[in-house]
Amino acid sequence: MNYHNKVFKPVTNSGNGETSEATRFHYQQEGNILTSEYQGGKIKKGHLIGLVDENGNIDMRYHQVNFEGELMTGRCSSRPEVMENGKIRLHENWEWTSGDGSRGNSILEEV
Repeated sequence: MNYHNKVFKPVTNSGNGETSEATRFHYQQEGNILTSEYQGGKIKKGHLIGLVDENGNIDMRYHQVNFEGELMTGRCSSRPEVMENGKIRLHENWEWTSGDGSRGNSILEEV
């Protein structure tokens, strides 16, 4: 699975998360290394870096600055699903490594 030049948006997220349907992730991939810049909703600017395995699963770390001026960090594992329309849906389990250290789940879909 290759995520290069794909754009994703959240369609669901746990209440303790900061992404929303207004957030856009712009993925780039070289080999098995994935990067993304993202922003929107509560997030002024964010970046992530991750590794993609042979099944398209992503192990990533992220950092972002929200509109309250806080620097937030976390980790996330993402499992892909190819939808009937051929686009990718990502099922994510994430955890804050800053703030309260809570966990959550989100679903992103390719735009």
